[in-house]
Parts: sequence; structure tokens; C-alpha cells
Amino acid sequence: MITAHVNGYVENFEALDSSEKVHQLRDMAVGCPSETVSPPGPQTRCSSKMERIQSYQEELRKKREEEGRYRNLNTKLNTSSHRLNKLSQSPKMGIENPTFETAETPKQSTPDQEAAANIELDDLLQSLQRVQYSLSDAESQADVQVVMELLQQSEFQQAFNMHSSVALGVRAINPPYPITARAQHLCYEVQNVLQFTKQKEGIELKALLTNPHFQALMEAHDFVAERELEPELSLAQYGGETVKLVRLEKARDIPLGATVRNEHDCVMVSRVVKGGAADRSGLLSEGDEILEINGIPVRGKNVNEVHNILSNMHGTLTFLLIPSSRHKAPAHRQTVMHVKAYYSYEPADDPYLPCRELGLSFQKGDILHVLSQDDPNWWQAYKDGDDDNQRLAGLIPGKGFQQQRETLKKAVTDRNPDNPGKLWYVKKIKKARKKSLYNPSRNVECYTEDILTYEEMALYHQPGNCKRPVALVGPANSGHDDLRQRLLSVEPERFVGAVPHTTRSPRATELNGREYHFVSRSSFETDVTAGKFVEFGEYERNFYGTSVDSVREVVNAGRICVLCLHTRSLRVLRSTNLKPYVIFIAPPPQEHLRTLLSKEGRNLKPEELKEVTEKAREMEQNYGHLFDAVVVNSDEDMAFFELLRLVNKLDAQPQWVPSSWLC
Repeated sequence: MITAHVNGYVENFEALDSSEKVHQLRDMAVGCPSETVSPPGPQTRCSSKMERIQSYQEELRKKREEEGRYRNLNTKLNTSSHRLNKLSQSPKMGIENPTFETAETPKQSTPDQEAAANIELDDLLQSLQRVQYSLSDAESQADVQVVMELLQQSEFQQAFNMHSSVALGVRAINPPYPITARAQHLCYEVQNVLQFTKQKEGIELKALLTNPHFQALMEAHDFVAERELEPELSLAQYGGETVKLVRLEKARDIPLGATVRNEHDCVMVSRVVKGGAADRSGLLSEGDEILEINGIPVRGKNVNEVHNILSNMHGTLTFLLIPSSRHKAPAHRQTVMHVKAYYSYEPADDPYLPCRELGLSFQKGDILHVLSQDDPNWWQAYKDGDDDNQRLAGLIPGKGFQQQRETLKKAVTDRNPDNPGKLWYVKKIKKARKKSLYNPSRNVECYTEDILTYEEMALYHQPGNCKRPVALVGPANSGHDDLRQRLLSVEPERFVGAVPHTTRSPRATELNGREYHFVSRSSFETDVTAGKFVEFGEYERNFYGTSVDSVREVVNAGRICVLCLHTRSLRVLRSTNLKPYVIFIAPPPQEHLRTLLSKEGRNLKPEELKEVTEKAREMEQNYGHLFDAVVVNSDEDMAFFELLRLVNKLDAQPQWVPSSWLC
């Protein structure tokens, strides 16, 4: 109450005439609860009070003389009297930081603030004295005297100091309201402008903008500005629809992790990619309609325009959305499917990819971890080994989608030469090729049997007493037979060859079951019909072949069976439960191959060397998806040690095998 009276008096006192000033001072004194004011006394009381006023004036004069000496001393010590006057005339401006104030040390007013409050009281007392001298009636003079006594009380002065501190805080300049939350973006733009400047000022400004401390300051500014500019309501009504505001952090040159599509003039979220910023936030869902991005309306724009808008933005993105009205099923943990790619894929060459930046490039033989098959046309996957290095999953063609478009591609390119314009397909079977008109609705399933896409895989660690057979494949003169013989001779107790079957008669030094299994021709043909042979052939009217049972005998003995097979035999061996490990022995380039063969006394013609390399390329193209590893035989010793390393790895590390082998 005292503070309110004094504040009102200070602001309005000069605007009043003498009588009004006296009455206001009297009311102020009467309204003060800390002093009981009695009615004015006789004339003698006024004379005693005048004496006290005179004594007070003398004390005030001495105090001002001391203050004058103090100011003169400060003036002499200061190097610039002009600066001192400016500082004394202008109040201190700034923002107090309460961070370093502790609860044990309560905040107290500074000496400067107390001195300023005392000066205001002194001025007020001087004004009252001038008013008192100008009054003619004793009653008014007595009222002024009561007010002056009130101003000199310690309780009143403490209340006045408190009022001054609060008023100073109210008048303090607050932090300015942020103009933008993209100060970092503006800094980058200025840096680009100053990239090739040679002016001294430009170089100095560029150094300032690239300073880490300044960049951290801009980052902090944007963070605070986003909070200041953030609307109070996250839900509002937009054209009769309930909308929501979503904020996501987008790193520079990294996709947001969501794709969009057009539905009439609307821009809809078509998918949310696993591992991206949109997926981690959980704020974007398939079917949401995007109305604005950072205040830019997108309704009516096509997907390319929206892509251009997003590609130029980074940092905090604010989306204004109409949530999807679909009833979503409760979230559940999806099972990751591991597949082996049986073809190579380059996103830049695919015109049907929804988003080029989200496409996942892979090569034939790569292991892919499929996280989502919600969209049957475009799966979301990681490449094996990239799970930790890359957060954002990539888009790959779904199995059915890839088979269908490869079917159509072959149907268009394979045209019947006898009837141009009519499409036909070829189904690879053992019988003669069959030609027929292509009917997509009737023949697509038969045609897709030969289209390689993916095979589901699983990790398998071979047990110590059941080794996987090792099959070496390669063209003639590639050296795969020599590598097999070297393995068998170096570690005969570990590597063993399967005992083959034959229909010829045994020689004198041969024992049945050691060099060969000698069987009759009819028995051999019966086993061939039953599919018991991995591979077989006829030489000089005698059949030779390696049976599945012979390979299994070696495996059951806890040893590694090493085979040299034709690529056509791989399908048969893989159809068994022996889980073979297939290594392709590739020849080096022609000139290098000529040098290696000449050292062994084999001189091939140029066309024969070309045939070796072309045969190897054909094997890789047609059967490369069945290879577990490739060894280039450019040096026999190096190729042998690489082959040995791969075989040893089967005992140390689990390997990817078709999941059907483990069922």
C-alpha cells in the first residue's frame, strides 16, 4: 500500500497545484498503515517542527557536499570525463541471468540501485520543502511535515527501494522476438555468396561465419526461435478438417524417409521408409494429406514440385497435415526376411522407382535384409553389412513386381520370326522348345519360373562332425581340377573325393568301393532314372558318375568331400540335404592365362583362350546366383591359399544358405 501511494505521488505530483499537492500528501500519510497520524496541533508544535526541518536541511547540505567530493574523485580517476557523463546519464540496460543464483544467497539490490533510490527520496524531500515554504496556512504545512517524517522512516525507505527494483525490472528491455528460425540457412547462403570473394571484408565475414562458435550460436538461436515461433495450438480446423502440426528434423542431403503421391489435387504420404526421420518420429503415417511444409502450401502441386521443395530444405521441417482416416491395425513387430539377390539392380536406371534417392543399389549375390513388404511392389531393405552404417532403409522391387515386368520385357523382345507382331515365350525344359502365343493371363506363371529374383536365406553353422561338401566349378583350363588335386594331396585326412560309379569292368589292381563302385549297366540306368546321381556321363561306351550316396558317406565320416562339377549338376546337388558350398574358379584375362598355361607346357590358340573366358562369363551369367564364392586363378599358390581360407571359414563363421535347407 505504501509503495502504491508513493508511486502515484511521484508520477502525478508535478501536475497538481499547491492545495492539491498538500491534500494528496496528507492522504498518502493517512493511508500508510505503518504510522498513526493525529490531527494537526497548535502553533507551538509548528515552530518545533520548523526547527527540525532546518536541522534536516543542514544535514542534507553536508551530505550533498560529500557526494560532490566523491563525484570529483571519480572524475579525476576516469580517463574520459565525457564517457563518464554519458554512462551516468544513461541507465544500465541488459538482461540478468538467474542461472548462477543459488538458493543459499538471496538476491539483493546493488549499491547503485540503492543510491539511485536515495537520490529519488532526496529529490522528493526537497520538493516537499519547497511546497511547505509556499504554503500560507498552518494546517497544510503540518500535513507536509507529517509526510516528510514518513519519508524519513526506515520501513518506508525499504518499501520504496523494493518498489524501485520492481519498477526497474518492469522497464528493462526484454529479449527481441525472433524474426526467423532459419539463421543457419541464411549463414550458409551468405557463405555461398562469399565463396569466391577476394575482398578483405568478404574474407573476414566468411571466416566469422565459418567459426565453430558462431555456428553453434546460430544453432542455439534457431532452437530457441523455433520454440518462440511455435504456435500454442497443435490442432486446428483447416477447411472443416481436423489438422495437426508435425515437426521433423531433416539432415542436409539426407532424404526424409517418406514418399508422396497425388490423389487429384491432394499430396498424400504413400509410404514411410524404415529407419528414416519420419519413421523414427512416428508422426507421419501412410494416407496423411500434406497441406503445408514450412508454411508453403502444397495442395495442387505434383510430386516433382513437392520433391523440389523438400530437397532445398533441411533442419526443422513443419508439416501441416490432415491425418489419415484409415483405421490402422495395432503396431506389431515385423519379421525381417533375409534374401539373396539373383540379379543386379541400379535405382538410377529404373523409371518406375517412386523415389530415386531412396532406391537401394545391389549386385547379384548380395544378401538383403527385407524389413517391410507392406507395399508388394516396393520392399524396404538393407544390404548385409550396411545396417549399422546406414539408418535409412532402401526401396527394392518386390519379387512379384520384378517377375511381372521381366516377363513383359522378355515377351516384347522375344518375337516369333515367322509371325512378326505376335509374341511368344520359351519355357526351358529338357524336351524340345515349345512355341506358343503369349497370353499374359494364362502363361505368366509358367514364364516366371525361369526369372530369377530373390531366394530366402538363413544363417547356418556347420557342425564339427558333418562338413559341407565343397564343389569347384569352372571352365576347362581354368585350373579347378588342379586345385582339387592339391587339396586332396596336402591334407588327405581332411579332404576326400567321393568314390564314383562305373559300368566298366574292374582292373586287376582295383577294388570295388575303393577306386570305383562297379555296377551293371541296368543298375546304373535305374539309379539315373531315380535321380541318385549328382552327375554322370558316358565314355567309350561305359557310364561314369558320382552318386549322392557316395558324397554322403564322406560327409557322415566327418570329412570334407571335394568335387569338380559341371554347372548343370549344381541344381541336383543343391536339391539334396547335403548343403554344398560352391566355389567358382574364374580364369584370369587372356594374356595372363596364356602365360600361366605356357609355364605348364600347354599352348592354346587365341580362339581357344577366348573360348575359355567366354565360357566363364556364360557360367557366371547363368549360374552365378548359385555360387557362394569366386576365386580368380591368376596365381596358383594365391588361389590355393584363398580356397583354403574360404573352406576354413566354414568352421569359424556361420554362412548364408537357402532357408529351405533348414526346414
